[in-house]
Amino acid sequence: MDESEDVPKDFIKLKSEKLSVDEVSELVISPSCGAVSLFIGTTRNNFEGKKVIHLEYEAYISMAETEIKKICRNVRQKWPSVKHIAVHHRLGVVPVTEASVIIAVSSPHRAESLEAVMYCINTLKASVPIWKKEIYEDEYSWKENKECFWASSEK
Repeated sequence: MDESEDVPKDFIKLKSEKLSVDEVSELVISPSCGAVSLFIGTTRNNFEGKKVIHLEYEAYISMAETEIKKICRNVRQKWPSVKHIAVHHRLGVVPVTEASVIIAVSSPHRAESLEAVMYCINTLKASVPIWKKEIYEDEYSWKENKECFWASSEK
């Protein structure tokens, strides 16, 4: 790849199909970068003693994409050496052990990509309109991200 063709890119996708760690990590690989950091959020089989059957995600897609683009812009301001950013989030049913979200960031050195990945997932959970429903054996519960700025702290 010609270095001039390797301009920084953001890859944002919200989809109902199974997410691929290989696909997301390959999107951010760059010849000028020695680090690719990944965060993979998966469905676990339990929550507070209840058996989780699967998760279901819904999103206000256009607003979610706009908010994720803002996160990418903020990453580039905070860590100017970051090259590529990929944020893929699953919608619909996500079975136990499968990925709900995969975030990948490339940079010349590991510190920037690791910090940027943490910033991305924390900010996504706090500001992006994606909602999670946990399905248990005999009930369900819509989950509120504790980081979410619009969530009421008064219950």
